[in-house]
Amino acid sequence: MDVRRPRIDGGVHRRRRRRTDEVTDEVTETMAVTATSPVARPSTAASRTGVAAVTAALVLLVLALGIADITQGTAAVGPAEVLKALTGRADQSDASVVIASRLPRMTAGILVGVVLGVAGAVLQTVSRNVLASPDTLAVNAGSYLALGLAGATGVSLPLLASSSVAFAGGLLAAAVVLVLSGLGTGTVRLVLAGTALALGLNSLTEGLLLLFPEQTEGLYQWNQGSISQNGFDGVLQLLPVAVAGLAGLLLTARRIDALALGDDAARGLGVPVRATRVTVVVLAALLSATAVTLAGPIGFVGLCAPALVRPLARRFRGFARSRTALPVAGLAGAGLVLGSDVLLRALVPADRAVAVPTGVVTSLVGAVFLVVTALRLRDTSGAEAPDRLRIPSRTVFLATTAVLVAVVVGVTLGGVLLGDSKLLLGDVANWTQGRAGRAVSFVLETRVPRVFAALCAGAALALAGTLVQAVTRNPLADPGVLGVSGGAALGAVLLVTTVPVAGTWSVAGAAFAGAALASVLVFGLAARGGYQQNRLVLVGIGVAAGTAALISLLIVLTDPFNATKALTWLSGSTYGRTMPDVVPVALVLVAGLAVAVARRTELDLVSLDGDTPRLLGLRLSRARLGFLVVSVLLSATAVASAGTIAFVGLVAPHAARALVGRRHVRVVPVAVLLGAALVCTADLLGRTVIAPAQLGAGLMTATIGTPYFLYLLVRSRR
Repeated sequence: MDVRRPRIDGGVHRRRRRRTDEVTDEVTETMAVTATSPVARPSTAASRTGVAAVTAALVLLVLALGIADITQGTAAVGPAEVLKALTGRADQSDASVVIASRLPRMTAGILVGVVLGVAGAVLQTVSRNVLASPDTLAVNAGSYLALGLAGATGVSLPLLASSSVAFAGGLLAAAVVLVLSGLGTGTVRLVLAGTALALGLNSLTEGLLLLFPEQTEGLYQWNQGSISQNGFDGVLQLLPVAVAGLAGLLLTARRIDALALGDDAARGLGVPVRATRVTVVVLAALLSATAVTLAGPIGFVGLCAPALVRPLARRFRGFARSRTALPVAGLAGAGLVLGSDVLLRALVPADRAVAVPTGVVTSLVGAVFLVVTALRLRDTSGAEAPDRLRIPSRTVFLATTAVLVAVVVGVTLGGVLLGDSKLLLGDVANWTQGRAGRAVSFVLETRVPRVFAALCAGAALALAGTLVQAVTRNPLADPGVLGVSGGAALGAVLLVTTVPVAGTWSVAGAAFAGAALASVLVFGLAARGGYQQNRLVLVGIGVAAGTAALISLLIVLTDPFNATKALTWLSGSTYGRTMPDVVPVALVLVAGLAVAVARRTELDLVSLDGDTPRLLGLRLSRARLGFLVVSVLLSATAVASAGTIAFVGLVAPHAARALVGRRHVRVVPVAVLLGAALVCTADLLGRTVIAPAQLGAGLMTATIGTPYFLYLLVRSRR
C-alpha cells in the first residue's frame, strides 16, 4: 500500500492540474467572448481560422521586411546580387557583404524584436498595466548601468558574461519599479516610477562615461540601440538564451492567463501567484538582457508590440490565450524593429544611415504611442492641489528665508573658493580690486561665471516648476518631466550642431523656440479636461522621450565621434561658461520674479480650483497662458546657460510648500533660494569631489532628485 500511494497521489495531482488548466482556458475564452459585441462573437472554428490567418499574415510581413532589409546598405549590392549570394552564384565581395553583414543584421532584428515583444506582453499581463515594458520598468536603464560599471572597471567580458551582467542590472531595476508602483494601481504611477528611476540610473551611467572615457568608449552609441552585426557570432551565442527564456514563458502560459484574471481568481484556480509573478519577471528580464547585449536598448518595442496585438483578442478568441498571444506579440516586435530599420535606411542616405541607431526610430514611434495612449486614457484623475492647506506663522517664513539666504551665500563662497585649486577670501578681494596675480585672476575669471550660471539656472528652474505646478494643480509637474526642458535642449543642440559659431543669445533663442514648441504640444494636448494628472504626465513623458531620441539622432549624424562633448553639455555642466552666457537667464529670472510677485494673488487662485477664479472675475485661460509663457522662458534660458538639469523644478517647489505653506508670496522666494542652493551645491560637488575630473550639475541633481521623486510616489500611494 505504501508503494502504490504515491502513484495515486500523483494521479490526483495530475488530474487537478489538468482541471485547473481547463478552467483557466474556459475563463479566458469567456472573457474574450464577453469583450466582443453580441453580434461579432466569433465561433470557435472562425476564431481558429482568424488566428491562423493573422499569424500567417504577420509571418509574411516579417519575411517581406527581412528581404527588404537585406537589400539595403552602403555597398552597391542590390536584390539581384543578394539573390546570387544566397544561391552561391555571387562573387566573393558581394557574398561577404550579404553573409557577414546584412544577413546577421536582419537575423538580429528578428531576434531582438521577438524577445522584446514577448517580454513586454508578459510584463503587461502580470502587472495588469498596459504601459509595462522593459523601458517603463527601467530594465534597459538598469542593464545600461550594469554594463557601464563593468566597462569602467576595465574588465573585458565575453558576450555571455555581458548578458549576465545586463540581466542582473535589469532585473534589479524592474523589481524596484514594481515594488514602488504597486500592481494594478494605475498606468501613470508605473510610468513615473520607471521614468524617474531610469533617469537616475542613466545619470549615473553618463557620469561613468565622462569619468572613464577610454574604458567605456562606444557605450554611448551602443546605448541608442543598433542591430548592425559583424557576423553571426553574437546571434548564435545568445540564441540559446533567448530560446530558453521563450520556452519558459510558453510553459507558464496557463498560469500567466490566470494572473490576468486577478490574484484572487488565480489563487482560486490553484496558481501560486507570487512564485509565478517572480518567475515571469525573471524570464522577461532575461529576454530583455539578451536584446540589450546583442543590440543595445531598442526603445519601446516591448511597449508597442503588445498594443498592436491587444485589439486582436477582442476580435479573435484565440488571441486571449498567452500561448497564442505571446508568439504573435513577438512577430509584431520583429516587424517593428525590421520596419524601423527599413524606414530609416529608406529616408536617410546610405552613408549616414549606417551611423543612425535603429533604436532612435523605435523611440520616436514609442513617444507617439505614449502621447496617443494619454489622449485615449479614460481613468484619469483630476488635477489636485499639491498639498494640504497650511499657513505657518510669519516668523517661520522669515526664519526659513534667512537660513536659506545664508546657505546660498555659503555655497556661493564655496563655489568661488573651492575647486581643483583653492583660494582665500583675500584673493577674491584683490581680484575685485584688480590687484590679483595672473594665476588667481585666471581661476576666478573661469570660476565666477560658473557659480553665477549655476545660481541663476537653479533659481529659474525652481520658479518655472512653481508656476507649472500652480497652473496645472499637479504636484508631479516639472519642466523636465513634462518635456519642456527636453524641447529646449533639442533647440539648443540643433543650433549648436548646425551652426557651431552660434552666440549666446542665438543659443538662448533656439532653446526658447524648442521649449515653446514642446510646451504648446504638451499643454495643448493636456488642456482638454483641465490638465488632468494622468494625461498631462503621460503626454509630457512621451514628448520628453521624443526629444531625447531626436537629440541622439542629431549628435550621431553631425558629430558621431564627439559624444563626450555632447554628454558634458546635456549633463548640466557649467564648464566653460562666461558672464555673457549668464545674462539671458539672469534677465529672464528678474522678469519672472517680478511677474510672480506682482501676480501672487492670481497664482494662489489658479492653484486652488477652476471655479473660484471665475467667480472672482479672473480670466482663467489668460492667466494660465501668461504663467506658462513665463515658465517656458525660464526653462529655456536655464537650459541654454547650464544644460539639462533634472528635478530642480520638482524638488524646490515641494520643499518650499512643506516649509512655508501654499501662499505663493512665500513659496516663490523660498523655492528660488532652494533651487539656487541645490544647483550651486551640485555644481560645487561635481567640481571638487573627484577633482580634477568633473561631473555635471545635472547628474548630481538627478542623483538627488530621483529618490525624492520616488518618495513622493510612495507617499501619494499611501
